[in-house]
Amino acid sequence: MQHIRNFSIIAHIDHGKSTLADRLIQECGGVSEREMMDQIMDTMDIEKERGITIKAQSVRLNYTLNGTNYTLNLIDTPGHVDFSYEVSRSLSSCEGVLLVVDASQGVQAQTIANVYIALENNLEIIPVINKIDLPAADPIAVAEDIEATIGVDCTDVVCVSAKSGVGIKELLERIIRQIPPPKGDEKAKTKALIYDSWFDNYLGALALVRLKDGSISVGQEVLVMNTGKKHEVLNLYYPHPVHKVMTKTIQCGEIGIISLGLKNVTDMAVGDTITDAKNPISEPIEGFMPAKPFVFAGIYPIDTDRFEELRDALNKLRLNDSALSFEPETSIALGFGFRVGFLGLLHMEVVKERLEREFNLDLIATAPTVVYEVSLTDGTHIKVQNPSELPPEQKIASISEPYVRASIITPSEYLGNIITLLSHRRGIQEKMEYLTQSRVMLVYALPSNEIVMDFYDKLKSCTKGYASFDYEPIGYQEGNLVKLDVRVAGEIVDALSVIVDKDKSYEKGKGLVESMKEIIPRQLFEVAIQASIGNKVIARETVKSMGKNVTAKCYGGDITRKRKLLEKQKEGKKRMKAIGKVELPQEAFLAVLKID
Repeated sequence: MQHIRNFSIIAHIDHGKSTLADRLIQECGGVSEREMMDQIMDTMDIEKERGITIKAQSVRLNYTLNGTNYTLNLIDTPGHVDFSYEVSRSLSSCEGVLLVVDASQGVQAQTIANVYIALENNLEIIPVINKIDLPAADPIAVAEDIEATIGVDCTDVVCVSAKSGVGIKELLERIIRQIPPPKGDEKAKTKALIYDSWFDNYLGALALVRLKDGSISVGQEVLVMNTGKKHEVLNLYYPHPVHKVMTKTIQCGEIGIISLGLKNVTDMAVGDTITDAKNPISEPIEGFMPAKPFVFAGIYPIDTDRFEELRDALNKLRLNDSALSFEPETSIALGFGFRVGFLGLLHMEVVKERLEREFNLDLIATAPTVVYEVSLTDGTHIKVQNPSELPPEQKIASISEPYVRASIITPSEYLGNIITLLSHRRGIQEKMEYLTQSRVMLVYALPSNEIVMDFYDKLKSCTKGYASFDYEPIGYQEGNLVKLDVRVAGEIVDALSVIVDKDKSYEKGKGLVESMKEIIPRQLFEVAIQASIGNKVIARETVKSMGKNVTAKCYGGDITRKRKLLEKQKEGKKRMKAIGKVELPQEAFLAVLKID
C-alpha cells in the first residue's frame, strides 16, 4: 500500500483536464504509441465532439521513481456541474487531487466548486497551472489568483503544458512525493465503495470500486449493502482505457472493476458499499444517496408508432446511466411519450442526442420544468413535475419552488449586464467579491425554474462568453406562482401549460399566444388563442377566418340581396365556430416547445 497513489484531476470545463490525463498515461507508458489517441479517456463520440467529459473513467498506471515501482490510479471526473454527484463519489475514493487551472483564464466558477468538494474530503491539493505555452499565459498572476481565491499555497506551483508535454515528469514526481498512500486495514472485513457503474454487452453490469479495507477475490460471495442481495464475484479487472487487465484479487487501497454477472446497473448504484457476504461489516460507507433528478421534460417520438422503440431505448440507456429516471405519460397534443428526469440541462441534451443517434429515433422534447411542492388547503403536501398535474386553483394554499445557489465569475466590465439579467430572473444577491481588480465573483440565490431554459445562453451572450457559471441546489422557497394555460378555440392545450411567476405571467402569456398565432393554419372560422390563469384571460390573439366571397354571383340589383347572403354566411360561420375543432399541426408544438 505504501507504493499506491490514488488521485483525481479537477478543473473547470476546457482547462485541459483530458489532455493532461493523456500526457500522464503516455509518460507512464500505459498505452502503446499505436493505440494512443487524443482524449483517450473519453469513450463516447459526443464527448470527443463537444470536448467534455460526461462519464468519468479510471486508469491504473505504473511509474518508476529512483528504482521504486509505484502504482498510480488516476480517477478522472466529469467537469460539468450536472455530474457533480459523480465528482463527489470519485473524490471520496482518492487521497489527493490535481487542481488544474488554465494559465490564460485563471480561477473559474467550477474550479472553486470542485475545490470545496475536495476540502470536504480532506484531500491533498496540488495546484497545476496548465497551457503555459499559450501567448496569453500569465502563470505568476494565476498563481497569485489561486492563493487569493482558494487559499492553496502556490510558492512551489507545478507549471505544465499538457499539449506539448512540458513539466509532466516533475508533476509525476510531485504526485508520488506529496499525495499520501491509501489508509486501510488489509486484514479487516471486506469494505469497498462503488464510485462508478456501467453496462457491458458481454459482461453485464460492472462496478468500479475502491477497496477501503480487506480484499476481494474471484469466486468470493459478496453482499451489495443497499439492495441486500448476495452475488458471486465472476471476474476482476484493473481499469485501462483501451483493454481491461484481468486479475484474481484486488487488495486494500486499490481500484478495480468487479463483474457479478448482473443484468441491471441499478443493483450496483454509485455510492453503494460491497462487503463479504459471510462476514459482513455492520455499517456501509457514509454518504450514499441515489442521484436525484433536478430537471424534468417530456420526450415524445415524432412518429407516434415508435413509442415502444423509445421505451426500449430508454431502458438500454439507463443501463449505462443510473441517474436517468422516467415514467410513461400521455399528452392530448403529442400522444404517448415519457416524462424523464435529468440531473441538469447538459444531461438532458446529452441523453436526447444519444437516444437520437444510438437508437435512430426522431424525438420532441417539451420545455424542461422542475419539481414544485404544493401545499393544499386541507393541510396535505404534494409534489408536481408536470403543470397539468396541478390541482384546481381554489384547492391550492401555496406553491414552493426549488432554488439554487449560483456562483458566477466574470470580468468586471460585464458586471452591470449580469446584475440586470439576474434581477430579471428573480435572483437574490448573497455575496459580491472582487477576486482581482478585473474579476468579480457573484453569489446569488436563483429559482431553478429561471435557469432551466436559456439562462446559460443569455449569460454567455451578455458577457461575450467570458463569464463562468456553477450552481448547487439549496432547497425550496414559497413563491407567488400561478399556472398559465393556453386555450385554442376554448380548449386547453395541456402540453403548453407552464407554471410561472405571477408578475411575469402577462409577458410569458403574450409571447406564447403570439408564437401560436404564426403557426396555427387559418380555418373557415375565426380561432381565438388565449393565455389564461384559471378562468381569467390575460392575453389573446385571433387567427382570422378564410373568407369566401359569397356575393360574387350578385352583379347589380338590390343591396338587400347581398346582405341576405352575408347574413347566411355569418350564421354558418357561427355554427362552425360552435362545433368546429382546430387540429393543431405537430409543427406548432415543435416550434413553441423546441429548446435551442
